[in-house]
Amino acid sequence: MSEQSAATLFSIERLTKRFGGFVALQDINLTVRQGDIHAIIGPNGAGKTTLFNVITGVLPADAGRMAFAGEELSESRPSRRTMRGIARTFQNIRLFRDMTVLENILVAQHARQFGSLWKATRSAFFNRRASEAGMREAARELLDFVGLTEIETQTASNLPYGQLRLLEIARALATGPRMLLLDEPAAGMNPSETEQLDEIIGRIRDRGITVLLVEHDMQLVMEISDFVTVFNFGQKIAEGTPAEVQENPDVITAYLGTSETL
Repeated sequence: MSEQSAATLFSIERLTKRFGGFVALQDINLTVRQGDIHAIIGPNGAGKTTLFNVITGVLPADAGRMAFAGEELSESRPSRRTMRGIARTFQNIRLFRDMTVLENILVAQHARQFGSLWKATRSAFFNRRASEAGMREAARELLDFVGLTEIETQTASNLPYGQLRLLEIARALATGPRMLLLDEPAAGMNPSETEQLDEIIGRIRDRGITVLLVEHDMQLVMEISDFVTVFNFGQKIAEGTPAEVQENPDVITAYLGTSETL
Protein backbone atom coordinates (compact mmCIF):
# COMPACT_ATOMS: atom_id res chain seq x y z
CA MET A 1 0.00 0.00 0.00
CA SER A 2 1.44 3.37 -0.98
CA GLU A 3 2.19 5.95 1.67
CA GLN A 4 0.16 8.58 -0.18
CA SER A 5 -3.00 6.48 -0.25
CA ALA A 6 -2.89 5.26 3.35
CA ALA A 7 -4.25 7.15 6.34
CA THR A 8 -2.81 6.74 9.82
CA LEU A 9 -4.85 4.35 11.96
CA PHE A 10 -2.62 4.14 15.02
CA SER A 11 0.22 6.29 16.33
CA ILE A 12 2.57 6.41 19.30
CA GLU A 13 4.52 9.42 20.50
CA ARG A 14 7.48 9.17 22.89
CA LEU A 15 6.23 6.04 24.60
CA THR A 16 8.30 4.91 27.57
CA LYS A 17 7.89 1.88 29.83
CA ARG A 18 10.09 1.10 32.83
CA PHE A 19 10.33 -1.86 35.17
CA GLY A 20 12.09 -0.39 38.17
CA GLY A 21 15.43 0.83 36.87
CA PHE A 22 15.16 -1.12 33.63
CA VAL A 23 13.87 0.83 30.62
CA ALA A 24 11.99 -1.65 28.42
CA LEU A 25 10.79 0.99 25.93
CA GLN A 26 12.37 4.41 25.50
CA ASP A 27 10.82 7.33 23.61
CA ILE A 28 9.15 5.16 20.98
CA ASN A 29 7.50 6.90 18.04
CA LEU A 30 5.49 4.72 15.69
CA THR A 31 2.91 5.22 12.94
CA VAL A 32 0.76 2.37 11.60
CA ARG A 33 -1.12 3.02 8.37
CA GLN A 34 -4.64 1.82 7.71
CA GLY A 35 -4.63 -1.44 5.76
CA ASP A 36 -0.94 -2.23 6.19
CA ILE A 37 0.76 -5.34 7.47
CA HIS A 38 3.28 -3.66 9.75
CA ALA A 39 5.96 -5.85 11.33
CA ILE A 40 7.86 -5.16 14.55
CA ILE A 41 11.12 -7.12 14.62
CA GLY A 42 14.21 -7.26 16.80
CA PRO A 43 16.34 -9.62 18.87
CA ASN A 44 14.96 -11.30 21.99
CA GLY A 45 14.47 -8.77 24.76
CA ALA A 46 14.15 -5.83 22.37
CA GLY A 47 10.80 -4.76 23.84
CA LYS A 48 8.39 -6.05 21.20
CA THR A 49 5.96 -7.94 23.44
CA THR A 50 6.16 -5.15 26.04
CA LEU A 51 5.00 -2.77 23.30
CA PHE A 52 2.01 -5.02 22.56
CA ASN A 53 1.17 -5.19 26.26
CA VAL A 54 1.17 -1.40 26.53
CA ILE A 55 -0.89 -0.95 23.36
CA THR A 56 -3.56 -3.37 24.58
CA GLY A 57 -3.65 -2.07 28.17
CA VAL A 58 -2.10 -5.11 29.82
CA LEU A 59 0.64 -2.76 31.08
CA PRO A 60 0.42 1.00 31.69
CA ALA A 61 2.84 3.33 29.94
CA ASP A 62 5.08 5.52 32.08
CA ALA A 63 5.20 8.31 29.51
CA GLY A 64 3.99 9.16 26.03
CA ARG A 65 0.66 9.05 24.25
CA MET A 66 -1.18 6.80 21.81
CA ALA A 67 -3.94 7.58 19.32
CA PHE A 68 -6.24 5.14 17.54
CA ALA A 69 -8.58 6.08 14.69
CA GLY A 70 -7.95 9.77 15.31
CA GLU A 71 -8.71 9.71 19.04
CA GLU A 72 -6.44 9.44 22.05
CA LEU A 73 -6.22 5.91 23.39
CA SER A 74 -6.75 6.64 27.06
CA GLU A 75 -8.87 3.69 28.25
CA SER A 76 -6.85 1.64 30.71
CA ARG A 77 -8.73 -1.68 30.65
CA PRO A 78 -7.86 -4.18 27.90
CA SER A 79 -11.58 -4.93 27.38
CA ARG A 80 -12.22 -1.26 26.62
CA ARG A 81 -9.49 -1.24 24.02
CA THR A 82 -10.97 -4.36 22.48
CA MET A 83 -14.27 -2.50 22.22
CA ARG A 84 -12.44 0.29 20.42
CA GLY A 85 -11.31 -2.20 17.78
CA ILE A 86 -7.90 -3.47 18.93
CA ALA A 87 -7.50 -7.26 19.25
CA ARG A 88 -4.48 -9.45 19.81
CA THR A 89 -3.05 -12.92 20.07
CA PHE A 90 -0.40 -13.90 22.60
CA GLN A 91 3.10 -15.35 22.35
CA ASN A 92 1.92 -17.98 24.83
CA ILE A 93 -1.46 -19.20 23.62
CA ARG A 94 -4.36 -18.20 25.89
CA LEU A 95 -7.47 -20.11 24.94
CA PHE A 96 -10.33 -21.60 26.96
CA ARG A 97 -8.94 -25.09 26.68
CA ASP A 98 -11.90 -26.85 28.31
CA MET A 99 -14.31 -25.31 25.79
CA THR A 100 -14.90 -26.49 22.25
CA VAL A 101 -13.45 -24.75 19.24
CA LEU A 102 -16.82 -23.15 18.46
CA GLU A 103 -17.42 -22.07 22.06
CA ASN A 104 -14.09 -20.22 22.10
CA ILE A 105 -15.28 -18.10 19.18
CA LEU A 106 -18.74 -17.54 20.68
CA VAL A 107 -17.30 -16.24 23.94
CA ALA A 108 -15.22 -13.70 22.01
CA GLN A 109 -18.31 -12.57 20.09
CA HIS A 110 -20.27 -12.13 23.30
CA ALA A 111 -17.38 -10.22 24.86
CA ARG A 112 -17.58 -7.81 21.93
CA GLN A 113 -21.34 -7.42 22.35
CA PHE A 114 -21.59 -7.27 26.14
CA GLY A 115 -18.26 -5.72 27.08
CA SER A 116 -16.92 -8.07 29.76
CA LEU A 117 -15.79 -11.66 30.03
CA TRP A 118 -18.26 -12.40 32.89
CA LYS A 119 -21.23 -11.01 30.98
CA ALA A 120 -20.07 -12.77 27.83
CA THR A 121 -19.71 -16.16 29.50
CA ARG A 122 -23.00 -15.77 31.37
CA SER A 123 -24.85 -14.77 28.22
CA ALA A 124 -23.27 -17.50 26.11
CA PHE A 125 -24.49 -20.29 28.37
CA PHE A 126 -27.53 -19.02 30.27
CA ASN A 127 -29.29 -16.33 28.22
CA ARG A 128 -30.22 -17.86 24.88
CA ARG A 129 -31.09 -14.91 22.69
CA ALA A 130 -32.49 -14.70 19.19
CA SER A 131 -29.09 -13.42 18.06
CA GLU A 132 -27.42 -16.69 19.08
CA ALA A 133 -28.09 -18.30 15.71
CA GLY A 134 -26.52 -15.33 13.96
CA MET A 135 -23.49 -15.49 16.21
CA ARG A 136 -23.05 -19.20 15.52
CA GLU A 137 -23.22 -18.55 11.81
CA ALA A 138 -20.60 -15.80 12.10
CA ALA A 139 -18.42 -18.02 14.30
CA ARG A 140 -18.54 -20.83 11.77
CA GLU A 141 -17.58 -18.39 9.02
CA LEU A 142 -14.46 -17.46 11.00
CA LEU A 143 -13.61 -21.12 11.56
CA ASP A 144 -13.93 -21.68 7.83
CA PHE A 145 -11.70 -18.64 7.27
CA VAL A 146 -8.85 -20.27 9.22
CA GLY A 147 -9.59 -23.83 8.10
CA LEU A 148 -11.02 -25.24 11.34
CA THR A 149 -14.64 -25.89 10.34
CA GLU A 150 -14.37 -29.67 10.56
CA ILE A 151 -13.28 -29.64 14.21
CA GLU A 152 -15.70 -27.13 15.75
CA THR A 153 -16.97 -29.65 18.33
CA GLN A 154 -13.52 -30.71 19.51
CA THR A 155 -12.24 -29.48 22.85
CA ALA A 156 -9.47 -26.93 22.40
CA SER A 157 -7.12 -28.88 24.69
CA ASN A 158 -7.12 -31.74 22.18
CA LEU A 159 -5.86 -29.66 19.24
CA PRO A 160 -2.29 -29.78 17.91
CA TYR A 161 -0.20 -26.65 18.33
CA GLY A 162 -0.67 -25.24 14.83
CA GLN A 163 -4.45 -25.43 15.06
CA LEU A 164 -4.37 -23.75 18.48
CA ARG A 165 -2.57 -20.83 16.86
CA LEU A 166 -5.21 -20.57 14.15
CA LEU A 167 -8.03 -20.81 16.69
CA GLU A 168 -6.53 -17.95 18.67
CA ILE A 169 -6.43 -15.82 15.51
CA ALA A 170 -10.07 -16.68 14.77
CA ARG A 171 -11.06 -15.79 18.33
CA ALA A 172 -9.33 -12.42 18.05
CA LEU A 173 -11.13 -11.76 14.74
CA ALA A 174 -14.44 -12.56 16.44
CA THR A 175 -14.17 -9.33 18.42
CA GLY A 176 -14.50 -7.36 15.18
CA PRO A 177 -11.14 -5.54 15.23
CA ARG A 178 -9.92 -2.72 13.04
CA MET A 179 -6.33 -3.53 14.08
CA LEU A 180 -5.10 -7.04 14.90
CA LEU A 181 -1.89 -7.55 16.88
CA LEU A 182 -0.24 -10.91 16.22
CA ASP A 183 2.51 -11.83 18.71
CA GLU A 184 4.80 -14.43 17.09
CA PRO A 185 1.97 -16.32 15.33
CA ALA A 186 4.39 -18.61 13.47
CA ALA A 187 6.22 -19.76 16.62
CA GLY A 188 6.25 -23.54 16.78
CA MET A 189 4.71 -23.98 13.33
CA ASN A 190 6.14 -26.27 10.69
CA PRO A 191 6.82 -24.93 7.14
CA SER A 192 3.43 -26.06 5.82
CA GLU A 193 1.59 -24.40 8.70
CA THR A 194 3.65 -21.21 8.26
CA GLU A 195 2.72 -21.10 4.58
CA GLN A 196 -0.96 -21.39 5.53
CA LEU A 197 -0.49 -18.61 8.10
CA ASP A 198 1.10 -16.38 5.45
CA GLU A 199 -2.00 -16.78 3.29
CA ILE A 200 -4.39 -16.17 6.20
CA ILE A 201 -2.65 -12.95 7.26
CA GLY A 202 -2.91 -11.67 3.71
CA ARG A 203 -6.63 -12.42 3.66
CA ILE A 204 -7.08 -10.66 7.01
CA ARG A 205 -5.61 -7.53 5.43
CA ASP A 206 -7.92 -8.05 2.43
CA ARG A 207 -10.85 -7.76 4.88
CA GLY A 208 -9.71 -4.23 5.68
CA ILE A 209 -8.09 -5.15 9.00
CA THR A 210 -4.71 -3.58 9.75
CA VAL A 211 -2.16 -6.08 11.06
CA LEU A 212 0.61 -5.27 13.55
CA LEU A 213 2.92 -8.27 13.62
CA VAL A 214 5.73 -9.36 15.95
CA GLU A 215 7.58 -12.27 14.41
CA HIS A 216 11.01 -13.93 14.39
CA ASP A 217 10.46 -15.80 11.12
CA MET A 218 12.23 -13.32 8.84
CA GLN A 219 11.17 -15.05 5.64
CA LEU A 220 7.52 -14.64 6.65
CA VAL A 221 8.07 -11.02 7.69
CA MET A 222 9.81 -10.04 4.48
CA GLU A 223 7.23 -11.78 2.29
CA ILE A 224 4.05 -10.29 3.75
CA SER A 225 4.96 -6.96 5.37
CA ASP A 226 4.34 -3.54 3.85
CA PHE A 227 6.45 -1.80 6.48
CA VAL A 228 8.93 -2.95 9.11
CA THR A 229 10.06 -1.31 12.35
CA VAL A 230 13.14 -2.64 14.12
CA PHE A 231 13.69 -2.52 17.89
CA ASN A 232 16.84 -3.18 19.88
CA PHE A 233 17.26 -2.75 23.65
CA GLY A 234 13.92 -0.93 23.91
CA GLN A 235 14.67 1.64 21.21
CA LYS A 236 13.60 1.97 17.61
CA ILE A 237 16.73 1.69 15.48
CA ALA A 238 15.32 1.49 11.96
CA GLU A 239 12.18 1.33 9.86
CA GLY A 240 11.17 1.16 6.23
CA THR A 241 10.13 -1.29 3.58
CA PRO A 242 11.36 -4.87 3.95
CA ALA A 243 14.03 -4.25 1.32
CA GLU A 244 15.25 -1.09 3.06
CA VAL A 245 15.41 -2.74 6.46
CA GLN A 246 17.36 -5.73 5.17
CA GLU A 247 20.08 -3.40 3.90
CA ASN A 248 20.23 -1.19 7.01
CA PRO A 249 23.63 -1.56 8.72
CA ASP A 250 22.17 -0.93 12.19
CA VAL A 251 19.75 -3.81 11.69
CA ILE A 252 22.53 -6.11 10.48
CA THR A 253 24.58 -5.20 13.54
CA ALA A 254 21.66 -5.78 15.93
CA TYR A 255 21.04 -9.27 14.58
CA LEU A 256 24.56 -10.40 13.73
CA GLY A 257 26.85 -8.28 15.89
CA THR A 258 29.87 -6.32 14.69
CA SER A 259 33.16 -7.84 13.62
CA GLU A 260 34.58 -6.99 17.04
CA THR A 261 31.87 -8.99 18.83
CA LEU A 262 31.72 -12.03 16.54
